[in-house]
Amino acid sequence: MKESLANEEFRNYAVLRLPIESGRQSPQNLAGNMLLASFLQAGLFAAEYYIVGYSSGHPWKEQVLTGHFWFTAILIALSLLYSFPAVYRRSEKLQYLISILVSQNLFGITFYICAMFVATRGTEASAESMVNFTWISLLIGLLVFLLVFVRLIRKIRRGDYREGSRQEEMREQFEYKSYIPAATMAGLGIFFVLQYVIRQNGWTDFGSLLFALIGFGLFYAMLFVLPEQLVILYCKFRFRCFNYNGGSGSRMTEGRF
Repeated sequence: MKESLANEEFRNYAVLRLPIESGRQSPQNLAGNMLLASFLQAGLFAAEYYIVGYSSGHPWKEQVLTGHFWFTAILIALSLLYSFPAVYRRSEKLQYLISILVSQNLFGITFYICAMFVATRGTEASAESMVNFTWISLLIGLLVFLLVFVRLIRKIRRGDYREGSRQEEMREQFEYKSYIPAATMAGLGIFFVLQYVIRQNGWTDFGSLLFALIGFGLFYAMLFVLPEQLVILYCKFRFRCFNYNGGSGSRMTEGRF
């Protein structure tokens, strides 16, 4: 009975196994990506601290930089540790969790912090205005994440991620209609950032304005990816077939559940 229920549940997530079957998310590939990301994270944080953060007048600057320094340092240490086969072969699930945090930190959090510092640099806006701007941009990000996450769960329960489903056939295509609510919210966030920066600084520094838009845009884009990353992480804990053999580190486990 339990095996039957597990088999039925697995079918709802079958399509999400494709990136793992292809080898793109094998432990070896993740280890190589995390090793490269360690240097990238260190370089981007240096730019965040010395180039962008130094001239920012954001009231949370010191706390944000300190917290992000330790978060990045821990991720770099873990990335280096889990780039060794002897380590990641014994704890593949934890390696995947770390890879999620690394990707979100590298392309989402870091660029968000840099964009936030750029948007509040060289402005006479009050500390309260900067804090409100930060909270609103984070709230918009939370709403984007929730909309995408709810959409993904609904599609899984509907059977859109079963083998042979329409979702499998359209795996590499962007489903415009289903993303409209989240994309609209992200668009509102970008418009809010644009309006705030122009109101505070005008068009005098177009380069900074462009960088702020790119930074916030990357942050919201990574929140589109995060729900699927978390669901795959759940599947790694729930189903053996979402993992690789600990012995070879490259061959998928034969058991399904």
